[in-house]
Amino acid sequence: MGSSASDNYCAFTKAVERLGDRWSLLIVRELALFGSQGFNALAHGLPGHISRSVLSDKLRNLEELGILARMPSAGGRPTNYLLTPAGEQLGPVLRALLGWAEKWVPEDAAMAQRDPGVIVWWLAHRVDTAVVPAHQVVIEIAMSGADVPRGWLLLARDTEPTLCVEDPLLSEDRYVYVDADPAGLFPIARAVRTWTEAIADGSVRVYGAPDLVRALPTWFMAIEPAIPTAKPAALAAAVA
Repeated sequence: MGSSASDNYCAFTKAVERLGDRWSLLIVRELALFGSQGFNALAHGLPGHISRSVLSDKLRNLEELGILARMPSAGGRPTNYLLTPAGEQLGPVLRALLGWAEKWVPEDAAMAQRDPGVIVWWLAHRVDTAVVPAHQVVIEIAMSGADVPRGWLLLARDTEPTLCVEDPLLSEDRYVYVDADPAGLFPIARAVRTWTEAIADGSVRVYGAPDLVRALPTWFMAIEPAIPTAKPAALAAAVA
């Protein structure tokens, strides 16, 4: 009897069929990292562009699977979603997948060209919240030639960055403006190039409140040395 008939294989197939789309595991990751969230927060926080109808379908599917649940709303406030114990048990799976992808999956610059909105999301997840200013500041990002609206990152010390789709309208002295095309911001967002390097060669332009402009490169996690990966020949020898 072939392996496709085994119980384990069938269970694996069912998991892939229900969770192997573009969005489901990203939704689980978002809730695992940031706790319970409402529909609008999830729509704004997920990388790339997800339509409201697709997000509704994915949330409904995850709820039917018992991976997330809706918190009862009070006072007319929107419902929040949170992970169930079954959803929380996906944590090790997500960490293992992340580790594998960081080591073996090559960067796809073309993806950022197709969906440049994901770049702002990547940048938000590289912010070092321990070193940003104590009072709120805004990084306004405009990507030339990209078919995406402006993005605003709202930052404050020891607080998770907020990715805004509308200008938060703080006072002018709390803004840093970033102009670049997706190709210029992509290597910064993926931690393969520093802000300082990109500003120096003109691929990224930063202006606004002078003290914030000077400090901006320090607000993001330092680039770590690349982890060497096995070459195909070495890999073949290791498994021979």
